[in-house]
Amino acid sequence: MKLSKEEIEKLAHLARLEFAENELEQMKADLEKILAFVGRIDALNLEDVEPLIYMNKEVDKLRADEAKLELTKEDALKNAPDRDSDYFRVPKVLKTD
Repeated sequence: MKLSKEEIEKLAHLARLEFAENELEQMKADLEKILAFVGRIDALNLEDVEPLIYMNKEVDKLRADEAKLELTKEDALKNAPDRDSDYFRVPKVLKTD
């Protein structure tokens, strides 16, 4: 499929891209190659092929959503460089005037 310079410029505008003149020609060539590659699908007999919805037939195995105490406060604060009773102590990051 051949594309015109105007079509490439319109696509670039829609994608909010800007190309120099030499880049525009390269983009035109690249898009024509892509469209030719995709166009090869037209040559295939796809009458009995069902559309692919998922890449595999696996079903997600979800666990029950249960609240668990996996980490105690003491374990979480054990390696903290600085702490204040039950909290991490961090340097001030916001300046107030």
